Amino acid sequence: MKQIVKEFKEFIMRGNVIDLAVGVIIGGAFQAIVNSLVNDIINPLLSIFLKDIDFSSLTLNILNAKIAYGSLINAIITFLINGIVIFFIIKAINTAASLKKAPEAVEEAPTTKVCPYCFSEIHIDATRCPHCTSQLEK
Repeated sequence: MKQIVKEFKEFIMRGNVIDLAVGVIIGGAFQAIVNSLVNDIINPLLSIFLKDIDFSSLTLNILNAKIAYGSLINAIITFLINGIVIFFIIKAINTAASLKKAPEAVEEAPTTKVCPYCFSEIHIDATRCPHCTSQLEK
């Protein structure tokens, strides 16, 4: 029994398990924000144009079986709206993060080279070494 408890502690304390737990908790909190945005702002705006369209009453009766395909349509529409909202939120966060980053240093092209004869540092475009006067190839 002690061995099982020890293994469980090791499993729980692994970094990826804790990261996953934090991700699930943050995801749940983020879901509340997205749902509020969709239900309280986007859906009312869409109802201006769509005039309270509700597909949940659409059904199909086949041999005494009631297939409520309208609820599926509502779920698909909700999923698409949520996906679009999350996409734009993540895009805005990534854009803000990229603006905050310091620009990466651009490596400049070399301006000097080493003479293969006397090993002195010379200008990159030199055709003759000013130190040993050797003819250089480009």
